[in-house]
Amino acid sequence: MRTEMTLSYELFLGCAIPARFNNYESSLRAVAKELGVELIDFEGASCCGTVVMKSIHEASWLSLSGRNIALAESRGHDIVTPCNGCFGSLKDTDHVLHGHSQLREAVNKTLKPLGLQYQGKAKIRHFVEVLYDLREEIAGHIVRPLDGLRIAFHPGCHLLRPSNVAGFDDPELPRKVDELLELTGAKSVPWGLKLRCCGSPLLIASEEVATRILREKMISAREAGAHCIVTNCPACHTQFDLQLRGLKDDNGQSLEMPGLFVTQVLGLAMGLDSEQLGLQLNRISLDPIRGLLGL
Repeated sequence: MRTEMTLSYELFLGCAIPARFNNYESSLRAVAKELGVELIDFEGASCCGTVVMKSIHEASWLSLSGRNIALAESRGHDIVTPCNGCFGSLKDTDHVLHGHSQLREAVNKTLKPLGLQYQGKAKIRHFVEVLYDLREEIAGHIVRPLDGLRIAFHPGCHLLRPSNVAGFDDPELPRKVDELLELTGAKSVPWGLKLRCCGSPLLIASEEVATRILREKMISAREAGAHCIVTNCPACHTQFDLQLRGLKDDNGQSLEMPGLFVTQVLGLAMGLDSEQLGLQLNRISLDPIRGLLGL
């Protein structure tokens, strides 16, 4: 039987967040500290295995990801990650190894020389799942309401799908993170392309196609009257806070819109310091919404 949820987790940051998204890491650590969630740095982590590797060499994907899970298990901890890609890879590996004894035996044969064994005891959670369970505590920490702020929330694909693996929210009509954001007094607006891929995975193969997808999403967010776009996925944030710079619609009107992480929005409403939340590292200017953010 799996262990019950605790407020202590091994923090699996993955590769992208420490290298490119210090604002995400800084803000999630600040919010976790404010809420009393202990984040233990993950010693010995490797790449999560990535969903890309799964399509190339499944055995290597299972071994890489399984090793990370086994490391946390050996220390008696559950895993939390703020990265959608890592969440998808670790959850999928856990799902596969739970259901296939032959694959589990093969991975454990690989891990044996390292003194590790995958047992399937550690829970794997996205950081927003932990925050959702703490929504009553978060509501009690709101000291700077973000009334009037209209948010287009983008969950990203791997937080929700495949739904029988992710197990977090309704894949067709997700609302849990929207509920979190609305604790701040902001409004999470409905928008037509909320669940469409952001285009980030296509940046390697075709920046043109990735940009076309982004343009359509931003037009949808603008039509919904959003002031900013918010996500919990670092790869998606690349689209919204980097690729979006200078992007215009067919009429030459700018599609730029401030992009924020969920943890930055919550941290602001909880009264945390803007520098601690890494707002100075956001690339697209927050000037249009500084008043709404209380800055």
